[in-house]
Amino acid sequence: MKLTGDTLGYNFDNVQVDSFWNEGNEDEHKMHRIHTYPAKFPAFITTKAINYSKDNGLKIKTIGDIFCGCGTTSYEARRNGIDFWGCDINPVATLIAEVKSKKYCEETLNSYFEQIIINFDSIKTSDEEIENINERIKFWFCNEQIRDLLRLKKSIYYTIPVRSHYRKFFLCAFSNILKKTSNWLLKSIKPQRDPNKIHYGVKKSFQDQFKLMQIANRESDLSRGTRVKIETVNFLERKFRRPFVDLLITSPPYVTSYEYADLHQLSTLWLDYSEDFKSLRKGTIGSEFNFSDFKNDVKYLNNIGERIVFQLYNFDKSKAKAVARYYIDIQNCICKSYNILNKGGMALFVIGNTELRGVKIDNARHLVESMITVGFSDIDIVRRNISNKFLTPYRDDIGRFTTDRNSRIVYAEEFIVMGRKYGKCL
Repeated sequence: MKLTGDTLGYNFDNVQVDSFWNEGNEDEHKMHRIHTYPAKFPAFITTKAINYSKDNGLKIKTIGDIFCGCGTTSYEARRNGIDFWGCDINPVATLIAEVKSKKYCEETLNSYFEQIIINFDSIKTSDEEIENINERIKFWFCNEQIRDLLRLKKSIYYTIPVRSHYRKFFLCAFSNILKKTSNWLLKSIKPQRDPNKIHYGVKKSFQDQFKLMQIANRESDLSRGTRVKIETVNFLERKFRRPFVDLLITSPPYVTSYEYADLHQLSTLWLDYSEDFKSLRKGTIGSEFNFSDFKNDVKYLNNIGERIVFQLYNFDKSKAKAVARYYIDIQNCICKSYNILNKGGMALFVIGNTELRGVKIDNARHLVESMITVGFSDIDIVRRNISNKFLTPYRDDIGRFTTDRNSRIVYAEEFIVMGRKYGKCL
């Protein structure tokens, strides 16, 4: 559906499901499954977006992703022989993205792996080291697992040079065994301990993870001539001197649904990204903890944002403040996205609506109004069914994601919103 003008006049519920965006034409590469990550969209969307853009006359030299997450778009861009730039505020996400976006020499991988295991078997860890480990790590791991993870981490650092991208490969493998070897309830969408959890062995888990990543690397067919740059930074704080992106493909985080810093806390602590994982909530778009000055925020909300925030304010003032901050951040992201696009460039956003306290959080409509406000043209919006996504359509009583199938179903579809830039930067 083509949109122009005041979005208040359109009924987004009548947007039809477009089968073109529902499924891919080939199996997803194993490289996309080397590390668990919440709410990642299917890899085929990137290829579909490239084909859609080319069919509409766009010449693509560089693809961008301002919420690059675990690197789905970066991997597919490189597969298609297109340069990529992306960023994410989450260092765990950018670690995975960087690893996925490279091709590794199998002989070198095997050599490093064998040496890591040899060093692991010989390295000793003292009781004092275990005693001095971060208290949050002690909460999630038993002493045996802590001891072996310390040995494995030391072995990786000792074996592989600090500047080598092979070190990141093995740290990514280390990261993905943490939930398995901890008391974390697997497949949970929130941090939760499993009192009956079987404690998986660290060495065996690492060996299995390496085999998985080895096979994925063997399968990957990344173009040699492309450039990939991934930055760990808040997009809103990143300075850009000029437009440089031809096609933007991104999926904004969902408001108050996931606390990404919480979900990645094991990796954050073990990889020394922070001594307190909560510090990484700061500045995270969509976080309940990303509060600002509510009285000031509401002054800058667009029409849709203002209407939704004040509807929610009648039921839950705290949630309303979080949503207001989220919408202001999204509006600023849309403006900045417009500015990094080259003239004639296209942006594609994957976004879903949600519900809090019985109030519909109409993210798609807010996004479209934001795009129109900053100058996007030829805006098109389609609906797609959610498939192969670590996301549940169920909500609990206060609107959070849940796996309880007896709860309300409020999220089984999402929107793809596309627009072109023909004007000057703002």
